[in-house]
Amino acid sequence: MQRYALLAVVLVSAPLAGQSLPPVRPVGPTVARSTEPMGSVSQVLSLPGGRVLINDILRRRVLLTDSSFTVLAVVADSTSSTANAYGGRSGGLLPYRGDSALFVDPSSMSMLVIDPAGQIRRVMSAPRPQDVNNLIGGPNGNPGFDARGRLVYRAQPAFRMAAPRGGGTPVLPEFPDSAPVVRFDLATRSLDTAGFFRINRPNMTVTQLPNGGMSVTSKINPIPTVDDWALLADGTIAFVRGSDYRIDWVRPDGTRESGPKIPYEWQRLDDDGKAALLDSAMKAMEQQREMAMRGGGPGGAPTMVMMGPGGAAGVEMMVRGGVAGGRDPWFGPRWEIRSLPEMDRAMEEMRRRMAE
Repeated sequence: MQRYALLAVVLVSAPLAGQSLPPVRPVGPTVARSTEPMGSVSQVLSLPGGRVLINDILRRRVLLTDSSFTVLAVVADSTSSTANAYGGRSGGLLPYRGDSALFVDPSSMSMLVIDPAGQIRRVMSAPRPQDVNNLIGGPNGNPGFDARGRLVYRAQPAFRMAAPRGGGTPVLPEFPDSAPVVRFDLATRSLDTAGFFRINRPNMTVTQLPNGGMSVTSKINPIPTVDDWALLADGTIAFVRGSDYRIDWVRPDGTRESGPKIPYEWQRLDDDGKAALLDSAMKAMEQQREMAMRGGGPGGAPTMVMMGPGGAAGVEMMVRGGVAGGRDPWFGPRWEIRSLPEMDRAMEEMRRRMAE
């Protein structure tokens, strides 16, 4: 059973004396429309001659169009016509050397080099397996290459595992409150960390029920104060700090500097706004809960039990599913872990599959 509680944050109005707000930049007029149905476009890259590469992650295909968005070629899709170049999971599209592009396929953990004509020329190995899902862009930030040819992206944060307390009380992994942005050298396969930024961390607790079951309680802040990051054209990495509206810069030569606070206007969240926010959040979470219930075991989601034989000396975890045929959709009828190293590997596999 899962129980959810929401923690709302009130924003208090605070005028900024002597500062003016940044100018508003209007969006330009629409110059072209596509007649080709699109599912969900995540990235668009411009090529010479007005051509465009489009990544449709919902239909799982990469299209090459002209300046009027007329489709010239299907570069990658999930059919045999392109040798199944688009795998079973959402992929990423990012600019590469010159006018070429890279298509990241998390399914095969590879990166396809696309030339300006829309042809796949070669395949490269993706960086670390645990980071490949962060190369598709979107909520994790848009990866890119710096002036030295290093791939800059958000890496997977480290989850700390803890052994169960005395008496066999289950313990969830400790969720981090920050994530690193790294630079990966494709030639030497070396990696260095450029900096960290704050991410949302759920507050989850586990209690043992009298019947031996497990209850997970999650407290979620619906409007958390977090950071973000972006890669500039010259290779500078910008860390946008949400707590005080400023930007920390990491220059290509390694120097660091902190920018001034950016003027902004606080917006008060009144009672009506809080009620609407809570209602919409509860509705979305209930929909996710129903989806988990439909895909789980008999009367609920796959069950997980963690216990420590002999106290904290070891770990045993059993995941039991109950979909058609009594099999868990991820790990089969039963999955057992009996040591902390195995637990680390298991949790990493669970996070990877949950992100699919």
